[in-house]
Amino acid sequence: MTAGRDADPPVGAGRPSGPDRPPGEVTPGRVVALDYGAGRCGVAVSDPTGTVATPLAAVERPNTRRGCNRLLAAIRAQDPVRVVVGLPLSLSGEDSAQTVETRAFAARLAGFLTVPVTLYDERFTTRMAQQRAGSGAEDSRAAAVLLEGFLAQWSRSGPDRAM
Repeated sequence: MTAGRDADPPVGAGRPSGPDRPPGEVTPGRVVALDYGAGRCGVAVSDPTGTVATPLAAVERPNTRRGCNRLLAAIRAQDPVRVVVGLPLSLSGEDSAQTVETRAFAARLAGFLTVPVTLYDERFTTRMAQQRAGSGAEDSRAAAVLLEGFLAQWSRSGPDRAM
């Protein structure tokens, strides 16, 4: 992932996953979820209360300069308190080549953002998105399914235990 000259300077990859707070306490604000793929990245956002997930327009080729800038603009436009990136683990829970690529993408993304970037297991989200009707791109509907799961877990146990 590269960013154009107008992008914010890197803040640092791999920062801890957010402020300390008791489990279940949700900081009001939007959460953006990403269903990463090298060809297209699905995007979804929660409402400020963290109860509704809405698919947004997918971003084409997020690893190119233009795609990266579009993705960063889409994220920043939502003014999120956190970004969640779907982690494509294998059915057995093991890392795959796509998992490694996604981890690297999330680390690079964290370098351009001032909010925490969290990885969240995305197994079955695309399949669930395919079964739902909706007007958004399948990748963004998958990001919405991912976000719904993350928000449900976050409300029960806190953001750092939602992974």
